Amino acid sequence: MKRGRRSSASLTVVPALVGAVPRHRAPSELSKEQAGIWNAVVAAEPADWFSGSTRPLLVQFCRHIIAARRVAEMVATLEAEIAAKSAEQSERPAVMLSTVKTFDRLQKMQERESRAIASLATKMRVSQQSTTNHRGNKIEGKKF
Repeated sequence: MKRGRRSSASLTVVPALVGAVPRHRAPSELSKEQAGIWNAVVAAEPADWFSGSTRPLLVQFCRHIIAARRVAEMVATLEAEIAAKSAEQSERPAVMLSTVKTFDRLQKMQERESRAIASLATKMRVSQQSTTNHRGNKIEGKKF
């Protein structure tokens, strides 16, 4: 490495890209929504971040994110129904047992999806946990 100040001419020289790595495209087996998640995740990481062995994990990660969104929509719909029933009965909110069971089932589904997403994100090293050290400081460049 040269010592001293660098000339303006040397600063304008752009080094040639040696073997640029193309980004992985979403597999055709994914839906449009899932492919959108794929593209967002792949774009957020260096081009060579995902190898052939992590592609199946990324496919499942995308599927679980969309499934979690669907369950969240169902929970929101059920909460709106409960609120409407409560507004009709001004004295005390009466929620039928079947509604409570449905709500509990949806919450369990949501928890399961969240766990799967967190696990896959950690395995692929795309979660915040995998980009910080034990003190919570950001690891520069994510070199592992």
